[in-house]
Amino acid sequence: MTPSVLVVTVTYNSTEAMRPFLSSLPSAGSSVTEVIVVDNASDGAAETGELVRAAGYTFLELPKNEGYGGGVRAGVEAATSNPDLILVANPDVIFQPGAIDVLADAAAELPGAGSLGPKILDADGTVYPSARRLPSLRTGVAHALFGRIWPANPWTVRYRAERETESRRAAGWLSGACVLVRSEAYRELGGFDPGYFMYFEDVDLGARLGRAGWRNMYIPEAVVTHTGAHSTSRDAHTMEKAHHDSAYRYLSRKYAGWYFAPLRLAVRFGLWGRLWWVSR
Repeated sequence: MTPSVLVVTVTYNSTEAMRPFLSSLPSAGSSVTEVIVVDNASDGAAETGELVRAAGYTFLELPKNEGYGGGVRAGVEAATSNPDLILVANPDVIFQPGAIDVLADAAAELPGAGSLGPKILDADGTVYPSARRLPSLRTGVAHALFGRIWPANPWTVRYRAERETESRRAAGWLSGACVLVRSEAYRELGGFDPGYFMYFEDVDLGARLGRAGWRNMYIPEAVVTHTGAHSTSRDAHTMEKAHHDSAYRYLSRKYAGWYFAPLRLAVRFGLWGRLWWVSR
């Protein structure tokens, strides 16, 4: 029997991105029993809500912007069903036919998997490296420094695992652009940490799942396209700052001991410097 799936997506002025998302859902899987679209107090909430309700799904409008993790938590808490699995996806994702059912079936086959992620294609059809290793301080710093100017550097290649996209495998974390989380694991860990306003909430969840004994499994037979049309791309500086703030939150918690205080300070100044450089 295919497990039941709750789909949650979080929007912010995402009406146009939502149209292909909603259109692709019916053919993505019969396992979907409930769909909740959460709006983070955007200007376009009324139009998005009308579109979502016309498709027969639930629209939840938040009074303030809770960030991505906070929006997901609100959506899960608003569910009226008791699903076996929770699919979290960006509103600019398009599902290929059967994609959600493939993930749900894989979850049934792999009871030790706390999360499962599909193959994610960029808008041009190239494979996005969505199943990565957990960042250490060394790989994280090297990737941050060289990832843009020297994409083939060994630290970025190892971290992104972009040559390992065609077979099932365990990963350190799976991209929150589209990830299926077992409800039992989600509730055991308390879901996404709302302290991450944007970015790294998926890295943090993958790390916590691993520490709790769950596996993060990459399932390339399930395929989705991430068009990149979501509104986060509209304010590059704000998003860069959110990314750097979240990176510091993750690394400062990973290296939380008092004896790591000088290291945390160095990371903080290093991230500030990088933010200044990329935002010039």
